[in-house]
Amino acid sequence: MEPLSERVIALDERRRSAISAAQGELERRNSLSKEIGQAKAKKDEARAQDLMAEVARLKESIPRLEQDAREAEAELHAMLAAIPNTPKDDVPVGADEAGNVERHRFGSPKNLEAAKQHFEIGEELGLMDFETAAKLSGSRFVVLKGGLARLERALGQFMIDLHTNEHGYTEVNPPLLVRDDAMFGTAQLPKFEDDQFWAFPGSALEQFIASAVADGVTREGLQQIVKEARYGLIPTAEVTLTNLVRELILSEEELPLRFTALTPSFRAEAGSAGRDTRGMIRQHQFVKCELVSITTPETSSDEHERMLTSAENVLKKLDLPFRTMTLCTGDMGFASAKTYDIEVWLPGQGMYREISSCSVCTDFQARRMNARYRAASEKAPRFVHTLNGSGLAVGRTMVAVLENYQNPDGSVTVPTALQPYMGGLTRIERQA
Repeated sequence: MEPLSERVIALDERRRSAISAAQGELERRNSLSKEIGQAKAKKDEARAQDLMAEVARLKESIPRLEQDAREAEAELHAMLAAIPNTPKDDVPVGADEAGNVERHRFGSPKNLEAAKQHFEIGEELGLMDFETAAKLSGSRFVVLKGGLARLERALGQFMIDLHTNEHGYTEVNPPLLVRDDAMFGTAQLPKFEDDQFWAFPGSALEQFIASAVADGVTREGLQQIVKEARYGLIPTAEVTLTNLVRELILSEEELPLRFTALTPSFRAEAGSAGRDTRGMIRQHQFVKCELVSITTPETSSDEHERMLTSAENVLKKLDLPFRTMTLCTGDMGFASAKTYDIEVWLPGQGMYREISSCSVCTDFQARRMNARYRAASEKAPRFVHTLNGSGLAVGRTMVAVLENYQNPDGSVTVPTALQPYMGGLTRIERQA
């Protein structure tokens, strides 16, 4: 980022100056009101008239100063809200993904002869339909049928059961629609506004706009009205799970909190034009099993390692080869202080592809949400630390299963761990 200190300080000084000037004028107006009463008591009408004229002038200037203070406050808030989290000291420095550092690997990549990509496998099975999905919803959607629809459901159920039964997470069924405050809390706003899908209840938007136009509202005012009327479709359950503690003061004994949810997720993918246009790697709608932890600052690093282990365990139980990368400074997410990416091997593509990101956000999100806890040894509350990770993205896990468990005859073997969730089915074959 370009240096911002001078601009931030200058803007803050402008804000403080406007507030101070407005307060000074208010104090002056209050003082004059008393003087007017005293002048009238002495029957000094000339003096009273002069004072009343000055009060009238102040009544005009004070709103302008207050508006200046609000504008400076909003501009300062917008500037500060666009500054990302600070990377931890042990994060490798780099400009992009080329600077990421491999941490470890599990399993050996399968070099299958004439390996097909997942969309070729799914379409040949007659169970993966992108053409019909495009008629219904446009690009980056898919219709799954039969064994593949059941496989996606089985994967999600397997993940949520694993995290709740073996990894100690509490299952949550959260809303899929949220207000702007929730999106701001986890830092989807304001930086990633164009990557979200937005919904409006019934004819509310038309009514708001019609009312605004009739009242002569400015463009900025209209934008604010729209933001107050809209709901955001969650891009990940991280938004709802992390915001469960917004504006709370927890006790230290309550921590850590560990939440998991299996939900649909929605992303506009505004910055991904031309990338992964075929198949299920990058969709507008997908299912994901999310992991969120709320901890004390002293325990968040250990919790980060624990969360990574929980996510990796899903792939180990499915016997899918993967590698884990520590992301460099230039490839990290906006709210993250340190991120591990888990990349699963895809034989059809002949490469590793991201299937999970596990991040520790320190107190970055907590400050935006005002989420705090009270330590037993301290009087003043402190900000919690928040962590989030995919455990895992269900669609991408299905992609990995299809490509790693494909058979020469076009069928797909069901991983042993999933067979109980598939009613004992061991193989997915083309429907007759």
